[in-house]
Amino acid sequence: MDMRQITPTYFVSPQISPEDAQAIKDAGFVRVICNRPDAENPPELQANAIGEALRAAGLEFEILPLTHQTMTSENSELQTKLAQADGPVLAYCASGTRCTVIWALAQAGKLPVDDILDTAAQAGYDLAGMRPTLEAMAQQ
Repeated sequence: MDMRQITPTYFVSPQISPEDAQAIKDAGFVRVICNRPDAENPPELQANAIGEALRAAGLEFEILPLTHQTMTSENSELQTKLAQADGPVLAYCASGTRCTVIWALAQAGKLPVDDILDTAAQAGYDLAGMRPTLEAMAQQ
């Protein structure tokens, strides 16, 4: 697995599989958030299959499928709420980018834009194209 740290308690990852559940638990995570719509995956990688394996391993599992159209302020607030747990949280999608983008949107106006972009870049995600959006959101 390719788990990348965004904050001390929020990590992102590309697609996981049911076989990863115990390793995720052993890594200390307490909750996993699925940001990938089922339509993008075969049945064995859809949310129900992943969730069943994660719950069997003793992890909490939440589903918030994200697309370009659903990257809304409401969903960034919901992701922030879901990412608050009694320990580290792992969010996954196809590459980890959507999980990072939704985090970045939630930080607009709370953190300097440069800090948001630097944090994403340190995790391997180039969100520089979001600068105008983040700056506009920060001014609201």
